Amino acid sequence: MRKILIALFFTLFANWSQAQQLERIEPMFWWVGMNNPKLQLLVHGTDIATLDVQLNYPGVKLVKVNKVENPNYLFLDLEIAAETKPGKFPIAFTKGDKKKLQYVYELKKRENGPSRIQGVTSKDLIYLLMPDRFANGDPKNDVIKGMRETKLNRDSMYYRHGGDIQGLINKLDYLKDLGVTAIWMTPEIENDMPLVSYHGYAATDHYKIDPRYGTLDLYKTYVDKAHQKGLKIVKDIVHNHMGTGHWFYNDMPMKDWVNQWPVYTQTSYRDEPVMDPHVSEADKKKMLDGWFVPSMPDFNQRNPFVQNYITQNHIWWVEYAGIDGLRLDTYPYNDPDYMKDWAQKIKAEFPTLSIFGETLVHTAAAQAFFTGGNTVNRGFDTELPGITDAVIKNAIYEALNGKTGWTDGIFRLYSTLAQDFLYQDADRNVIFMDNHDMSRFYSMVNEDIDKFKSGIALLLTMRGIPQLYYGTEILMKNYSNPDGLVRSDFPGGWPSDKSDKFIESGRTAQENEAFNFVKTLANYRKSNTALQTGKLMQYVPENGMYTYFRYQPEGGKTVMVIVNVDDQAKSLNTSRFAERIEKAVSATNVITKERLDNIKSITVPAKTTLVLELN
Repeated sequence: MRKILIALFFTLFANWSQAQQLERIEPMFWWVGMNNPKLQLLVHGTDIATLDVQLNYPGVKLVKVNKVENPNYLFLDLEIAAETKPGKFPIAFTKGDKKKLQYVYELKKRENGPSRIQGVTSKDLIYLLMPDRFANGDPKNDVIKGMRETKLNRDSMYYRHGGDIQGLINKLDYLKDLGVTAIWMTPEIENDMPLVSYHGYAATDHYKIDPRYGTLDLYKTYVDKAHQKGLKIVKDIVHNHMGTGHWFYNDMPMKDWVNQWPVYTQTSYRDEPVMDPHVSEADKKKMLDGWFVPSMPDFNQRNPFVQNYITQNHIWWVEYAGIDGLRLDTYPYNDPDYMKDWAQKIKAEFPTLSIFGETLVHTAAAQAFFTGGNTVNRGFDTELPGITDAVIKNAIYEALNGKTGWTDGIFRLYSTLAQDFLYQDADRNVIFMDNHDMSRFYSMVNEDIDKFKSGIALLLTMRGIPQLYYGTEILMKNYSNPDGLVRSDFPGGWPSDKSDKFIESGRTAQENEAFNFVKTLANYRKSNTALQTGKLMQYVPENGMYTYFRYQPEGGKTVMVIVNVDDQAKSLNTSRFAERIEKAVSATNVITKERLDNIKSITVPAKTTLVLELN
């Protein structure tokens, strides 16, 4: 009997000890002086809900302790008064009059400085890259013991290749020299998934940098070093879903933390039900609540605890690192009411932060539907400043590759820009030729260097915020099927690479031709306010040629852009552009530096976009 009692005692002690584990509190720390005084802490630990909570710090009030379905969670509602001082204080978890666990929470002072949270605007050129495929600066973190994906295989497009944040830090000077002013990495937070973890869009820890990329401290160092070099930072964030390897997916706070279905239901990927006035509610629910893929559970954004968790996480990252902009993944798939609330709370904390949402839709009207200011059609303001402008991308491809017709070829681009009245401000849209989810630009113009340069000229002189996908400047190519090929490594990012495309001597003559074209125009744009913030005036295309101007009224610079999409050179009589040319009598070719002393008639080579600064 004595042995049984002893065994029972140790069993109970072991179970009680297990119940006292405190695994995490998120956010791990916060700041005083935030616009919103409310903070909700997620507390996770075995049977943590069996304990009481106490804290005592001047200016901090524990308003409510929320217990949910899962006893391994508590949600603590705090209020932080405006006069609260930075400092540390214990959060005690007690049973009766005994303290069982304690977490020392810190409220930090908010950082200030001219390089923090600058915003990304039409003055910038964004460079998009996948950190795993750009450069490997620290081989020691290529494989991390204990993570679900343990292979490093550069011969496969679906395994990790070893690129990391240190590798990107090492290449900041390359990007600055190219004329880039902002960097957008695909998500760098932990993706501890068994397959395709390099992709980044299946988070398994929202407060942790993936250790194969680096650490929290290294990420902040990266942002600081980029700012020191005049480069801004865009962070890629995902509201809609997480990965099945996420720690809280495997121990969910409550059943409706994610959208539940009787059987697995995938989203339709159709944006129309979100805006259709004749919509079936079943179609709308499938679009918004269906899972993106089986490995990416869909957040239930109508759950207030989910809302607080996601919003606070994004505020935490911006304040912690001082980043300049946010790119919102899969924007149309999110709950519209929540996204409005999210945008209002983000803007209240960071008025200078830039935000743009991914909307891979097919019409300008559909894009505009998701942007801020479109209250007539939506009944509310989404508060979303800008979107990724796939419609302009498609129009540029049609201009370069299509045959001219009433609405085809170059007319598609003209008519698409004519619909800019749909947006509150089209200059806040991000324009691009390709990204990590689609075929590369150089392949899409059939590896025609003239079409390539013509498209780049359009990208860098058009309204909006231009975005360049990594390797475009050195003619990296491939199609999205299979999609891994458009995510090839940047040659030279690994010490064992046979060639180094980061340096002139490592590139072929044609690669240098492309690189220098991008560099010349990007750096010209960086110093020319007409291309950054100037007005746009376009003219109806005639005879296979399309002309538009970027200009600043009242004596500012004027840039004339002439697009010839035909296979033969053409002469352009400029008399119809008199209202914009005004008194200019000559022009300078921005790329070649050649001076045109007579601009009454301009010869435009085949498949060329001329960029001329009027004198």
